[in-house]
Amino acid sequence: MKKQNVIQEKSFKFAIEIIKLYKVLKSQHEYDLARQVLRSGTSIGANIEESIAAQSKKDFLSKVSISLKEARETNYWLRLLDVSELLPIEFSFLKNNSLELITIMSSIVKTLKEQLKM
Repeated sequence: MKKQNVIQEKSFKFAIEIIKLYKVLKSQHEYDLARQVLRSGTSIGANIEESIAAQSKKDFLSKVSISLKEARETNYWLRLLDVSELLPIEFSFLKNNSLELITIMSSIVKTLKEQLKM
């Protein structure tokens, strides 16, 4: 069995925590926010999975770039939830995890762009 890469593993674990947050948001009747967070938060890992099967470096770059955009969007929703104080739970670790994913993917995108001379 092939060993998972770091971003693949982290984005999968992040998606699991996002699903848990989604359930809490739904229980608080925050349906719109719940759907937004679920969609963007789970899309990160889904696009990373797609990137693993990329047909070229440009295709890989495209998929990781999409994941980066989704991570940034998820971070936005998490910040919004934090400031609005809608949740009765502590979820700052999710904001930290989203920032970690953003940092890793930003580095990957930057390196690939340099390699592709973009």
